[in-house]
Amino acid sequence: MLLVIDIGNTNTVVGVYNEEKLLNHWRLNTVIQKSVDEYAMFINSLLSIEGITFKLIDSAIISCVVPPLLIPFEIVCRKYIGIMPIVVEPGIKTGMPILYENPSEVGADRIVNAIAGYEKYKRSLVIVDFGTATTFDYITPKGEYAGGSIAPGIMISLEALFERASKLPRVELVKPKSIIGKNTINAIQSGIIYGYVSLVDGIVKRIKDEVKTNPYVIATGGLSSLIYKESETIDEVNEFLTLEGLRILYERNKDYHRFK
Repeated sequence: MLLVIDIGNTNTVVGVYNEEKLLNHWRLNTVIQKSVDEYAMFINSLLSIEGITFKLIDSAIISCVVPPLLIPFEIVCRKYIGIMPIVVEPGIKTGMPILYENPSEVGADRIVNAIAGYEKYKRSLVIVDFGTATTFDYITPKGEYAGGSIAPGIMISLEALFERASKLPRVELVKPKSIIGKNTINAIQSGIIYGYVSLVDGIVKRIKDEVKTNPYVIATGGLSSLIYKESETIDEVNEFLTLEGLRILYERNKDYHRFK
């Protein structure tokens, strides 16, 4: 079985594959302060929900954008599972040309998403990932990662509003009944949600105008479904895009990895 781990700034997603089938996945808060033993115990408890023990895991791949957490999770794989994980980093075999000025600057999660999207659709794509930051990535019809845009994430904006405006309350992020809020809570919800819908649709439309390839638009990330319902440009939500990309990358690198 394959253990896939995507470590993001806000959430860490853990999944288990049996060949090409995703058996289960879990979305957790990313916490830097835990020890290696605590991470191991936590992952083991998640796997046990599916009746899976560490002994059944024979391979692993990790994508990480939080450098202090990469080594602890590598140690978990080596010490507790007895395997050396593949890490998504510069030098890994992606099968996708990276047309960035400095390819090493591209976040691992963005490359993983791009690979999964192109593998499935074999066409030009815009991938919108609603994470700590909201990222927009364009993949050409030839399967090249061309670059994209980065905007502050929804929750970052919401927290900044609460922290910097002393009279505004922290609110639950749900769609209000009307764009014209009749109270402060609804007004904030309207501004955040519809503001982000407009941000997403605006950037996607500008990308389409620039590239002129009519890319298919995929949304992923924790809040993608909320924005998708109001968006005019998002064609599909795929919550497992990153995990599927990790599985594909493992398959592309497993033979090479055995000889490292």
